[in-house]
Amino acid sequence: GYFKYSKCYNKHMKLTMHINLALFYMCLLSFSLSAETNPHQFIDEKSQEMVNVIVTNSDLFKSDPTAFKQKVKEIFEPMVDFRRVGAMVMGRTYYKNASFEQRNEFIEVFKSSLLDTYAETLAQWGDQKIETIWPDDSTEELPAVVDVNQKLITSSNTYPITYKVRNNGSSGWQIVNIVINGVNLGLTFRNQFQALAFENNNDINAVIINWSADIDV
Repeated sequence: GYFKYSKCYNKHMKLTMHINLALFYMCLLSFSLSAETNPHQFIDEKSQEMVNVIVTNSDLFKSDPTAFKQKVKEIFEPMVDFRRVGAMVMGRTYYKNASFEQRNEFIEVFKSSLLDTYAETLAQWGDQKIETIWPDDSTEELPAVVDVNQKLITSSNTYPITYKVRNNGSSGWQIVNIVINGVNLGLTFRNQFQALAFENNNDINAVIINWSADIDV
């Protein structure tokens, strides 16, 4: 009952470090991929570019956090399929029961809270090295959904990451999920949504109101 959900909620809240790392990796990508671009090549190139952006703006978060967040936002928004991710986080039942307005409102709150969380996380990162794990063979025609693997190597740890990116046609390649160090980010957020819904008697509006406060660091 309640305690079971409460324990589940607390367990996933303890994954904050993994989530923050995952959000960092998400921002390492860049603007939406064109449908013709190889996702491995794109992620590798833009990861290196983004590391450079973070290093050159290391002091901006303290002097002008709004400007820093805007730089991150310009990269973050186009590369994630927020409608698909938002629906996944809500889960089929809650998404189906939610009104059109509630769905859109949750997506905006979800997007905004992610931006604030990982912008603060980015500001704390120092030196790191990004390595892309290239596939053994490359096919001319890629499937609609591709897993792209990378490693973030820091002075103390190496973190494996898997990006699940989807070819959304005219929107290009966009992130639909990410797994870091064995932690499935999409599933973690979905469990959090369900725990909040349970605690608020399945009141979706209450979940939306409390969402940002519950994922902030």
